[in-house]
Amino acid sequence: MNKNLNKNICSESVFERIYNKYSSDVLSFLYYKYGAQYSPNDKMQDAFIKLWENCKKITISKAKSFLFTVVNNMTLNDIKHQKVVLKYNSINKKNYTNETPEFILEKEEYLAHYNTVLSNLKEEQRIAFLLNKVEGKKHKEIAEIMGISTKAVEYRIYTAFNMLKSQIKEFKLK
Repeated sequence: MNKNLNKNICSESVFERIYNKYSSDVLSFLYYKYGAQYSPNDKMQDAFIKLWENCKKITISKAKSFLFTVVNNMTLNDIKHQKVVLKYNSINKKNYTNETPEFILEKEEYLAHYNTVLSNLKEEQRIAFLLNKVEGKKHKEIAEIMGISTKAVEYRIYTAFNMLKSQIKEFKLK
């Protein structure tokens, strides 16, 4: 029997026996010690994956302690990570920008003018233009959505673009 305890656990049947024997214990340990908020099922599965990855190094007699150590360390790492996240979120973020008040005002005025010109477009032009430029849809996709040909979509986008270009002097698209 001593020979069996020193064997590694790389055979599927041995690993399956270890899984069946310890999985519920590991899961119970995690639930009782840390609760359900740290996803004990996932941690238990990850511990068995690590056990399988290290099967040549771990003997049958050390499998139980390996599993409990791994799940405990995983959970403690999660807790530490959450503390870092909470600390980062509690730091006051800067509430200023390097933009000048004139730039911010010009940007707001430009946006208001852009929205006004956009609202003055015909509905089919506006829809085709926004689907293409804002949502990034291809002409063929827009044609399917609107139930028209791709040439009609191209024409609507082109006319919308020309209208915006003629009414807004700084209007440029990428």
